[in-house]
Amino acid sequence: MKSMMSMLAGALALGVVAVPAQADTKVGFVNTVQLMEEAPQAKSAQTKLETEFAPREQELLNLQKDIRALEDRLARDSAVMSEAESGKLERDILAKRRELKRSQDEFRDDLNIRKNEVLSKLQRQMYDATVGLAKEKKFDIILGQGVVYSNDSVDITDQVLEKLKKEFKASGGK
Repeated sequence: MKSMMSMLAGALALGVVAVPAQADTKVGFVNTVQLMEEAPQAKSAQTKLETEFAPREQELLNLQKDIRALEDRLARDSAVMSEAESGKLERDILAKRRELKRSQDEFRDDLNIRKNEVLSKLQRQMYDATVGLAKEKKFDIILGQGVVYSNDSVDITDQVLEKLKKEFKASGGK
């Protein structure tokens, strides 16, 4: 039994000695949340989304105002309206509410689809910029989310951000 333990200890010692030390590993960290907040591509994408969906959002607001006006008219004038008139007005209000709900659902779905498309493109740009910088600066490992602590000396977020800004300018702001 002792000889077996001696052989096992010897094998472990050889295994430890045989593993080369990786003292020259260059590690970096990227704060992707900061990139999403500060990259000009992200700001531009947000502005484009707002511009693209602003007319539809305004239509929804106008429809809400129309419904409120009809509801106010019904509340104010129902006593002097005929039963047929008030019934027609109630049906109009109900139809407009349905139209508003359907339009809001479509708007929300279209906006979410578009946001996901933009986010996917933005994530690809950040990934490409990070990998490009890592290769350029000869990093072995770049860590992202899930890091509990990183020393400022390994945080390359600002460098990636600068790379993204240069690429944004070179692309003409697209």
